[in-house]
Amino acid sequence: MKLTKSEQEVMETLWLAGRPLPRSEIIDLSPKRSWSASTIHILLNSLLEKGAIKEAGFVKRNKTYGRLYAPEISSEDYYSSTIFSDQKAIPMYFSALLRSDALTADMVTELEEMLEQRKKELEHDS
Repeated sequence: MKLTKSEQEVMETLWLAGRPLPRSEIIDLSPKRSWSASTIHILLNSLLEKGAIKEAGFVKRNKTYGRLYAPEISSEDYYSSTIFSDQKAIPMYFSALLRSDALTADMVTELEEMLEQRKKELEHDS
């Protein structure tokens, strides 16, 4: 799934909120947005069409009801799909991660455990 910068900003707002949000709250919680408030309807419709979000009920505001929107995909799943969309790039990204000065011995141990678990899952599936 490919999202525009504006769509990613809406998704980040939904992910950070951790709960379904109405249109107005998405606007209010996105003060540093690159999109204008008047385009929120277009962005939400686009995200619905892409399957990135879903309608999650309604909320009453004054005398009217507004739709609530929630993510259909987690931030982890979205970003991993964008990073790993090219299978040949996976070793490159992993190599860059391993060279990072931010990587600690504890993180390496945790990564080793995750890789070992995934290896067992793949061996079991084949």
